[in-house]
Amino acid sequence: MATLNRSLVVLATLAALLSVAFADSGIATYYTTYVPSACYGYADQGVMIAAGSAALYNNGAGCGKMYRVTCTGAANGGANPCNGQSVTVKLVDLCPGCPGPFDLSQQAFAAIANLDAGRIYVDYQQV
Repeated sequence: MATLNRSLVVLATLAALLSVAFADSGIATYYTTYVPSACYGYADQGVMIAAGSAALYNNGAGCGKMYRVTCTGAANGGANPCNGQSVTVKLVDLCPGCPGPFDLSQQAFAAIANLDAGRIYVDYQQV
């Protein structure tokens, strides 16, 4: 039984390391007006949502894709705003002027970092 438990721990550790190894990175900001969105108009999609860069939005083909986003540091300098958590968001909008891949909902941003940061470095991967 102890060998099985050790094996499971090793496998879980390797899976976590591989998921980080294949993550993309960039800058995320946040926004507070969620409708209308380019993907869903006035239909409510909840609050764990994001607008994506033109590359992620992909002329609408990115609508509805889910991403796990993790804060990795402050993009504006200062203290590290990250809380060590990740959040899964649904791509619902286009953000053509964003400095990075995501403009997260305020709630999604707050789930992974202090809102006072405004801009954060993130790792992300489609899930």
